[in-house]
Amino acid sequence: MRLSATVLESPDANALAAFYRALLGWEVKEEEPGWVMLAAPGGGAGLSFSTDPQYVRPTWPARPGAQQMMAHLDIEVDDLDESSARAVELGATVAGFQPQRDVRVHLDPDGHPFCLFLNT
Repeated sequence: MRLSATVLESPDANALAAFYRALLGWEVKEEEPGWVMLAAPGGGAGLSFSTDPQYVRPTWPARPGAQQMMAHLDIEVDDLDESSARAVELGATVAGFQPQRDVRVHLDPDGHPFCLFLNT
């Protein structure tokens, strides 16, 4: 068995895939209305997106009674400030709660948390 991708649900899979394609610089492997697969350069597990009309944005940080985050993405970067600015320019928001100094938590356009971090 091999893990082929992590799949993020979205009210608009094609729009969210476009955000991550621009953010990561990955190529589209497969695309149709409501489903997109992005391929990681050099192989390995990719990132896929599926439209779910019932999608509910998770809350970050988690709190009782609110939609819980099921997973988040960790993205290694060379420059935290520059990468954070680029993510915001593409449509992400910087989360209000930042648990670590060398990690910057963002929310993608659909509210999925992702962390930019420096590998020091």
